[in-house]
Amino acid sequence: MSCDFSLGHYRELLRAAHSGGYQWAGFDRPPEPGVLILRHDVDLSLKGALVVAEAEAEEGAWSTWFLMTRSVFYNLASTEGERAIARLHELGHRIAHHAVWPDVDLDDRFDPVVSWHNPDPDYMRAPIPGAVNVMEETFFDPEHYRSDSNQHWRHGCPHEDLREHRFEWLQLLTHPAIWAFDGATMRESMESMLDADRAARLEQLRNDRIDLS
Repeated sequence: MSCDFSLGHYRELLRAAHSGGYQWAGFDRPPEPGVLILRHDVDLSLKGALVVAEAEAEEGAWSTWFLMTRSVFYNLASTEGERAIARLHELGHRIAHHAVWPDVDLDDRFDPVVSWHNPDPDYMRAPIPGAVNVMEETFFDPEHYRSDSNQHWRHGCPHEDLREHRFEWLQLLTHPAIWAFDGATMRESMESMLDADRAARLEQLRNDRIDLS
């Protein structure tokens, strides 16, 4: 099995978790033995998020999607943002807040669950009044956490450990743009995302009656 950062291998991760007997879970209760908490920080692309969300639903999985209100890459109040939120709900996923320190913009679009964007250690695990911090002690310790940040698994790809049920429970963080857009490196994946974004922007310009002749 090739441990690349492709949508095909992401499906293999989900299937490995199923083979290992894990149950999908969220942040509404403390993790129990045998659960896999799938979490996605949507930093860059709603289109990429929906690609991964559709794949999860097809594999019988659900997860928690952390969306930003202060992103420079997308706008949740736009038609695109509203459609993305609606589609995530239709697929059976949960939606939480990916916040930019120090602002927490929880409203009725989100479950009361927060992950910080690019957090610093001094506040990363601190309690958040009225909300769950996904990095607080209840949900996080290094033995029960894996992340694909910058297209790199710090402890290696977890698919085999999931298949063999080597985690008592696990919080698994992935960033959907890494998996939705082709690239063997973070730079290549981001170039693919930008190519796709250019095509989408051109279509938006046409729809806004901009003359591109």
